[in-house]
Formats: sequence, structure tokens, C-alpha cells
Amino acid sequence: MTKQNIKKKGSAEPVDKHVGKRLRIRRSLLGLSQEKLAEQVGVTFQQIQKYERGANRVSSSKLFQFSKILGVPVDYFFDEMDKNLDPHGANLGLSDNAQDSFGDEENEDIMQRKETIKLVRAYYNITDKNARQDILRLMKTISKTEE
Repeated sequence: MTKQNIKKKGSAEPVDKHVGKRLRIRRSLLGLSQEKLAEQVGVTFQQIQKYERGANRVSSSKLFQFSKILGVPVDYFFDEMDKNLDPHGANLGLSDNAQDSFGDEENEDIMQRKETIKLVRAYYNITDKNARQDILRLMKTISKTEE
């Protein structure tokens, strides 16, 4: 094992951070507080905070409970995970050296922003499917995107 792959005591694994992020996003999109989720799972809200930060690892049984409560499949928590990251945090690729990132990854994830979560929640609270599509077209026009 190389020096680069040795985990420092108290540091979170990238996979645990990712699972925690996905947990927070889904909980927030549903408008569920940490306290309410903790109550349903049988842990303290502080434990939910630790899961969401990646400070504590989510067990498979808790992950299964979260998937049922939040209405998502278990693999949702692993969606969009960096395919170039191995379980030990080593970057897989052409370079053996650690690489600098192009900015603060924590702040670049727009799905972590409260504004995004509020916008998505409001959008899906519109019951008229045609109205939702009209709003989406308007937003694309205003932002000049083609997606």
C-alpha cells in the first residue's frame, strides 16, 4: 500500500461522503428534516448529520431503510459517483501523482444549494404537467440553453 492510499484517522472516505451527499439531497428535496428522518430510522439527528457529512459510514441495513423512507432504490445513493475513484480514494488514471482540482468541489455541486432544492421542490409542486413544461421552456429561453 502506498503512502497516498493510507487513510488518516478521522478522515471520511470519498464513497461515504458521496452517499451522505445523496442522502442530504433527497431528504431536502422531500422537505424532510434531519429530526424527522432520524425518528423514522431510530437514530439521533446528530447521527443523520454525521451520515450526511460522511463522518460516519451508513450500514447496509440503514441504507436500505433510507431507500424505503426516501422512496428511492439503494443504488440512488451511488449514482453520479466518480467512476475514476477507487474505494481507497486513489485517483485512477495516467498519473501516479496527486492532482489539483479545478476549484472547491463542495461548492461546485449545484444540487447542494438551498436555492436549487427550493426550485426543484416548487417545480414539482405544480400539478399541471403542461404548466411545468411551459415553465421549463421559459427558463431555457431566459437562460439561453438548449438542453
